[in-house]
Amino acid sequence: MSAGTQQSASPLDYAIDQQSRVTLPTVRLAVERGNGVLAFQPVVQSGRTERPAFYEGLIRIIDESGRIVPLRDFMPVAETTELGRRIDCLSLALGLQSLREDPSLRLSINMSARSIGYPDWITTLRDGLIAEPQVAERLILEITESSAMEMPDVVHQFMREVQGYGVSLALDDFGAGYTSFRYLRDFCFDMIKIDGQFIRNIANHPDNQVLTRALQSIAHHFDMFTVAESVETADEAAFLIDMGIDCMQGYYFGAPTIAPPWKSPPTMVQR
Repeated sequence: MSAGTQQSASPLDYAIDQQSRVTLPTVRLAVERGNGVLAFQPVVQSGRTERPAFYEGLIRIIDESGRIVPLRDFMPVAETTELGRRIDCLSLALGLQSLREDPSLRLSINMSARSIGYPDWITTLRDGLIAEPQVAERLILEITESSAMEMPDVVHQFMREVQGYGVSLALDDFGAGYTSFRYLRDFCFDMIKIDGQFIRNIANHPDNQVLTRALQSIAHHFDMFTVAESVETADEAAFLIDMGIDCMQGYYFGAPTIAPPWKSPPTMVQR
């Protein structure tokens, strides 16, 4: 950062830039070595909250000292670069590995639409599904709304391919950014995950209630399941159940963990 840029940037922007300069090489090296694990968070059906319908596998990068690197320290910068694509590759490889190891597991894995055109990512997906076709029906790919709307034609073509394998697709962070409802109609996602900003304190927040009901109505109109993200209290859960949300996810039902009950101590994908 030049002196002029440093002077014009806010102290927070400068701190984030400095943190990225320190962290990104560490993350890059860890990803190259396959030093990552998934943290599993349950997603429950509203009518059967005692048992997860599936889990979301959230990537955790581990540095040379064995420390988990906080996502906030690198993901905002990495997600639009090749490092973001490499992280998506590692996350997908770990997810496919988990599905192979446990035939009872259903798992969602995050991805950016930018990874669709990344050769290593699409090869990892195709090779994994060809080698183990039975995992396809237990795999859910979560595509962020912001990235999907940037390249709708690419996403639409991709959806046709992976749904042919039996893979389900979810639109993540629904409502967080600009949504083209024309593209939403054409996409035919299996599942919509309503962004947590609309869910937090929903039991006491009339605006969030109206917005969540609107997003739920849109999803159900297109025959898509709804998942409410960031459910953190009993009041929020009770309100969402009453309004007819299909599934819920959040700390109220379980925090992400790298040591879920069914799993032995985590192993890393070796590269």
